[in-house]
Formats: sequence, C-alpha cells, structure tokens
Amino acid sequence: MIRLCLGLLLAGIFGLAQAQEITRNDLPPEARETLRLIAQGGPFQYKRDGITFNNYEKLLPPMPRGHYREYTVTTPGVRHRGARRIVCGGQRQIDCYYTADHYRSFRKIRE
Repeated sequence: MIRLCLGLLLAGIFGLAQAQEITRNDLPPEARETLRLIAQGGPFQYKRDGITFNNYEKLLPPMPRGHYREYTVTTPGVRHRGARRIVCGGQRQIDCYYTADHYRSFRKIRE
C-alpha cells in the first residue's frame, strides 16, 4: 500500500499520472476528421501539423525525442490554429491523445 501511494505521489509530482481516456465517438467532429487525416497521411491544413511534440509538460508517457507528433484540431469560429490538438506517437501514429486546452491536459483516445 505504501509503495502504491508513493508511486501515485511521484507520478503526480512529475506529471506522469495516467491520462484520462476519451472514445473516438466522444471527440468533437473536427477531432475525428483530424484522426482520419492522420491515418491517411494528410493533407493537413496547417504547415506545423506533423511536427515533433516534445512533451515538455511531461503529461504524456516519457518516450524518446521525436516519438510524438502534433496535429491541429480546427475550432469553429476561430481564425487561427486554436488550442485543440491531437498528439500521436509511434511509427504508425496510433497511440493518440487529445487536448482541448493547448497541452495543459490530455485524454488518451481509445477505439
């Protein structure tokens, strides 16, 4: 019990707590469209889509540099990129997370 509590405390301190989950169906339609584009390799609306996400916030599981890529989720009524993103990792970009608040929190996307 003490080991579990210590592990949870350290995870919270270092930002490594497990991300909450969200299903693909619970995502906004724009996020589902972004996932579709990621799966087919684009084309993407913004030139920064697909750049390395460095996980400076340490909210996602630690991985080697270059593992994660970020993609814009458009926000209706906003003329710029907005705050919503999908961040995916791995060679096939299948381990994905959604943030609606520009990297302050993430939710793991599950099928």
